[in-house]
Amino acid sequence: MRKLSLFIATSLDGYIAKPNDDLRFLKLVEKEGEDYGYARFSSTIDTIIVGRKTYDYVLKEIGPSHYDNGQRDVYVITRSQRPGVGRTTFYTGSLTELVKQLKSGEGKGIYCDGGAEIINELLNQEQVDEFTISIIPVLLGNGTRLFKDGRPEQLLDLIDVKTFDTGLTQLYFSKKQSAVKQ
Repeated sequence: MRKLSLFIATSLDGYIAKPNDDLRFLKLVEKEGEDYGYARFSSTIDTIIVGRKTYDYVLKEIGPSHYDNGQRDVYVITRSQRPGVGRTTFYTGSLTELVKQLKSGEGKGIYCDGGAEIINELLNQEQVDEFTISIIPVLLGNGTRLFKDGRPEQLLDLIDVKTFDTGLTQLYFSKKQSAVKQ
C-alpha cells in the first residue's frame, strides 16, 4: 500500500503562513545549494495532492513545472471544476475517497503539499503516514496554523532529526502502526 507524506515548513510556534498567506518568513533559512532534502524526498513520490490556493501560489512564485514535471500526477483539490492540464487534475470530489483510491493503487509515495485545510482534513481521517516537519527558527505569533484543533489523537514514531547551520531543524515521523486508541 502506498503512503501519504507531508513535507512542510512551520514556524516554531506552529504557523505555515503569516496573515494574508505571507510566506516571506521561509526566506530566513534560504541558502544557496541547500534544499533541506526536498530533491531526495521528491524522488520517492509520483503523486501530489495540493489545495487550490497553495497550487495557485506556487504556480505564480515558482512555475508549473514545480508540480507537473511530466513524471507525476497532481491532484488540485478545488471547489470549482476546471479542465485538467498535462498530468494535473482539478479534483472536486471527496478527498478521503481520492486518498483511499490512490493508496490502494500502484506507484511511489503520495505527497500532500498543503494547504492547512487539506492537511487537517487528511489528519481528521487519519490518512497521513509520514511527516517531515521543518521548523524555521522564528515565532510568528499569528497566521495559518499547521495543526488545527479537533482532530483525533495520533501516535507517531520519531524516525530522525536533522539540524542545519541556518537554524532550521527537520523532524521525521511515521504514524505508529500499533497505535491503540483510547
